[in-house]
Formats: sequence, C-alpha cells, structure tokens
Amino acid sequence: MKNIQLFLIIIFSLFISSCTNDFNTINENLNAPQEVSPEFLLTNVIAAQSNEHTYNQGLRLNNYLVQFNADVEFERIDRYELGSNSGYWNLLYSLLADLESMKTLPGYNEAYDGVAEILRSYYFSQLTDMWGDVPYTEAIGFNEFNFTPNYDFQEGIYTDPDTGILARLEAAVSRLENTSESIRGDIMFGNDLTSWIRFSNSLRVRFYLRISKRVKDFEKLQGLANGEMLMKSNEDNAVVPYLSSAPNQFPLFSASTGIFQGLKMSETLENILKEWDDPRISVFFNPTQESILEGNPEYKGIPNGLSVQTISERGIILNDISNMSDKFRVVPDGVDAQIMLYSEVQFALAEAVERGYIVGNAQTYYENGIRAHFEYYDKQVPMDYFERDYIALNGSMNENLDKILTQKWLSLFMVGHEAWFNIRRTGIPSLTPGQDNFNNDQYPTRYLYPESEQAANRVNYSEAVSRIGGDNINIKNWWEM
Repeated sequence: MKNIQLFLIIIFSLFISSCTNDFNTINENLNAPQEVSPEFLLTNVIAAQSNEHTYNQGLRLNNYLVQFNADVEFERIDRYELGSNSGYWNLLYSLLADLESMKTLPGYNEAYDGVAEILRSYYFSQLTDMWGDVPYTEAIGFNEFNFTPNYDFQEGIYTDPDTGILARLEAAVSRLENTSESIRGDIMFGNDLTSWIRFSNSLRVRFYLRISKRVKDFEKLQGLANGEMLMKSNEDNAVVPYLSSAPNQFPLFSASTGIFQGLKMSETLENILKEWDDPRISVFFNPTQESILEGNPEYKGIPNGLSVQTISERGIILNDISNMSDKFRVVPDGVDAQIMLYSEVQFALAEAVERGYIVGNAQTYYENGIRAHFEYYDKQVPMDYFERDYIALNGSMNENLDKILTQKWLSLFMVGHEAWFNIRRTGIPSLTPGQDNFNNDQYPTRYLYPESEQAANRVNYSEAVSRIGGDNINIKNWWEM
C-alpha cells in the first residue's frame, strides 16, 4: 500500500458510481484518442467499492441492522424499512462491467486477470448474499453482454464446479501462483500477488462457512486451514486507508451533523461490551456529553428501532447517549475502508473446529482473532481477558459458539453487511427488533430487487421472484435454510 496516496489522488478525481462510460470521455482529445490502462481502472474499481462497502453499506446500513448503532433521526432502516438498496446493486454491476472491459486494454495480462477474477467473485457474493438469486452467468461477464440476463440459483452461484464463486476463486489462486506477470494500480495490497492469493483463500473460508448448512464436505476447508496461504496477520488485511487530504477522507468526517448525530451507540452493543468489561467500547464511541460535563464519563446506548415520538415519551436525553468516537468523526484518516480483516478468518476457523467441520484448536483460533482485533484498533488485551466468564471457552458447544460468534460480530463493525450475513446464518447474537419497527417484529433477511429490474428485465425478474417465494425482505436465502 506504499503507493496508495498517489493512486487515490489520481483516481478520486474520476471517482463516481459508474465509471465505464466516463472513462471514454474524460480528458478526451479528439485528435489523439487515448486509452485507459488496466492499472487506473483497477484502482478505481477497488476505491469505489471499498468506500461504498465501508461507509454506506457498513456504517449507515449494516451497523443499524446488527445493532452496533441506533438511530435518533430519520434512518428508517433502523426500523427495518430496507427498500431495494438499488444504488449498491447498480454500482456492483457497473464495476463488474469495468472488470470485464479491462480485458481489452493494452497491458492486460494473466496477473490482472487473476486479481479481476477474485474481485468478480467477491462482488457477486455481495450481490447474492444481499438479494438471493441474481443475474450471474449471463450478467456481465463470462461470455458477452446481456441486458436481460437470467437469474441464477444461489446454490449454483456458490457451488457450480465450473462457474461457481468457490471454483473461480480457487482457479484465480492457481493463475496467480503460476504467473510471472505483475500488476500496477493496486491500492489495497500494493501490487503484491501473494497478498491477493491469501485474500482469495480467506474469502473461500468465509464462503465455506456461509454455505455450511448446505454442504457436507469440508475437505477443502480443512486444506485451507492446514495450509500456509491464508491471511496470517493484520499485515494481510484487505483494507484501503483513508487519507488526511480531501477528497480522500473518511466520508463521516465531512458528513452533515444530522447524519453524525443519528449514529448513536446501540444499547445492544453497550450491554455486551460492558458485560465483557471490554476496553474496545472506547474505540467505537465517546462517553456521553452529559456525563463528561458531570465529571463522570460514561458510555450509554439507546434501544434500536425507536421513533422520535417514542424517544420523547420515554424521556430519553439524547445528550446522554454516546456518539461515535473521534476516530470516525474528528480524524479524517482515522479508519480504513475495510473489506476483510485477519480476525474474521480466525473466528471462522474457530467456529469450524467447534462445529466439527475441521480438525484444529478452536481456542487458539479464537484467541488469535481477539488479539488481532485489539491490535488492529491499537488496544491492549487485558491481562485476565481470556479467563473472564463471558470470554473463556469452557462450556458446551453452543455456549462456546455463542462466544466465538459474538466476538466475530464485534470484529465486523462497519465491514459492509458481513455481520448481518452472519446473524442471518447463525442467529448470534440474538437481536430483538425495535419497538417501532415496520416489519411486524421480524428480522429482515434481504433487500428488495431494484425497481429497474421490474422494468428492464421483467420476465426473468418475475421468474426469480416466483422461485424464491416473493420479493420481500423476509425471504431467506438458500444458505440460510
């Protein structure tokens, strides 16, 4: 990531949701047409998705759904009015188109192809985990453009031996391991192909756990756990640091006061971290302004899913509820755009051992995950932390899984919708819908298909809706059932 500042300064001037068409017109000289090189397109693809994934999808959507944050303003997603999230759908498919068009550019080689394959697989996983059955094999990419593509079954999107996400990630690793080519423009791993291999393998671990209710063979997961090519420390994290200079700062730094004030601490997170006596509470939130003025700083959360009227009726003093910490608001480069952290991989392996999917030491993986997350946020693990009743793995499988998965939940703060996917799969931690939710006290499991699909791809949209049982936010994915 040594070249990140240079790359981001170049690319954020072009930073938009859909870049394919604009690359043909920006700075166009009609007398001497210029072509975009793969490195600039790669930079833009990574920058666009990682920023959206972290800020809008992570902080402003997922964090409410999984009760890290609770809203006191007008973020209706905290009350389960999800809608279609069509902006992310459109962004992902536009970036997939960019990755496809990158193949035609001078300088494209086998190394770019391996990296693009990993990104394609990851972006399609985002689409299918958020919407279920989605256009895949006929969408952007494997053969030719198709503006009315069929919707693939989620099972095939993950498990098809030729075109499935897991197969294509494995093939991408093989390609990168055997190439002598190199890449440029990689603002996530600094053009290090070994890091891309580790990322791809770590994504496979994520996805084997994702579909673990539906598969019986974990031989390849065991091979990944036994091997040496997973993320092995925080040095391998899939992150893109924000910068101190505009326009590359963390968006909350310059967001409106209303957005910031709405991002209060959830009572759920407060209760868990206080039960653990966990110092990471100060990583994410500040003590309440009222408690600071009284000379007794204290962290306080608010229940999720309350209307403004209910907040008023309960006499909740908003000045006595914790806001996001200075790391997120006052410091423009205090956080990273996060795609995947090493800690997640360790918690996934701990869960896999505890469930009997693979052989290994769950305690070691569990402690590695906790230590890595503390380290990532520059916090010291308390001396007695692993001996505390609410932390130690010393109970039944269900008790241990609850501890492993709740620690994993915390480690996914602002990491897109990953915490939501894990809660949907495992039910841990158990969340209670807010009092004023719009979803009949049901926990939502998907977004609606974008309205544009109903207009432009109606036949295939209707077939998919009929197949999955309806286009509503409570339909479960294949891997959830």
